[in-house]
Amino acid sequence: MKRFLSTLALPALVVIGVLVVSSVYIVDVRERALVLRFREVVTVRENPGLGIKVPLLDSVVKYDARILGLPTSPMEVTPLDDRRLVVDAFARWQVVDAQRVYQATQGLGLPRVQERLDSIINSAIRQVLGSVPSTTVLSDDRTPLMNRIRDLARTEAEDLGVRVIDVRLTRTDLPEQNLTATYARMRAEREREAADEIARGGEAAQRVRAAADRTVVELTSEARKKAEVVRGEADARRNAIYADAFGRDPEFFAFTRSMMSYERSLKGENSSLVIQPEGEFFDYLRSDGSDRANPVPQPRPVAATIPEEPEAAAAATDDEPVAPTETNREGEPLGAAAGVTLTPMPESLASPPQQEPVAVPAPAN
Repeated sequence: MKRFLSTLALPALVVIGVLVVSSVYIVDVRERALVLRFREVVTVRENPGLGIKVPLLDSVVKYDARILGLPTSPMEVTPLDDRRLVVDAFARWQVVDAQRVYQATQGLGLPRVQERLDSIINSAIRQVLGSVPSTTVLSDDRTPLMNRIRDLARTEAEDLGVRVIDVRLTRTDLPEQNLTATYARMRAEREREAADEIARGGEAAQRVRAAADRTVVELTSEARKKAEVVRGEADARRNAIYADAFGRDPEFFAFTRSMMSYERSLKGENSSLVIQPEGEFFDYLRSDGSDRANPVPQPRPVAATIPEEPEAAAAATDDEPVAPTETNREGEPLGAAAGVTLTPMPESLASPPQQEPVAVPAPAN
């Protein structure tokens, strides 16, 4: 008898252990649980811990209570300006009423909830983006649009027992068939703008270049004018000095001009002169001209003198010499009368003292 009872005790303990284990369930802090009896909700358990249920009659359905993500599939939407766009989004949602989720999905679990939620979010995206132009959708600040989509999806998702926390638009692009044409149009616009900028730059450069060329011509012309004026005054002064020297000592003037001619003509660069040796050009090569040195200065004719200024002539006296006034070929005044200070004639060019001519013996033939 005892042996029979011991034989029955072991199976009984096993059955009791199975019944105890099947009557206890554990709810995690990240879960929400429903106790079902004949597919009817008996208990809703949201707090973590141990729970008791009737073995073999009750079943437990658990839902994830964490914040979950739901990426939507790409879809084409048509904004207010009839410009098609390819849009996809990412939503954050959470189960807040496990009993309503079970009733709305008929116990099919979270995959069914995600399918329903995906259709709700897609519908909200189409509704919101269809009421605004494409420029607003493609702008940098799309936060108001995403908030409107979230609020609309949250209202429709309340019947599922879930709460939509946030919706973000991850991509808003043109369809592939329109993308190439759009890029080509954008490239053409940028090329046109670049051509306009290049044309404006070329025009500005041409203006600057023309102004610079004009300035160069003006400055060069003015400098050349002043140089010609100074050169003319210098020539006039030089001619006056030459004329005075010629009047004082014609032989010295002839000698100086001959020396200059010799210097310019007889150079060591294979110069050739076809001229008679007895000509006047070689006078100072045949003789030093001492026989004609220091002549008595002859008075210059009135016509050869330099015209005097009226004021200077009026102020001059019989005893004081009158400084001649230099003029150019057109009769315009030069030198001090024209505002240019000229270097006075050096004293070395004054009339040398009269000396007796020195006899030089003639060269032997």
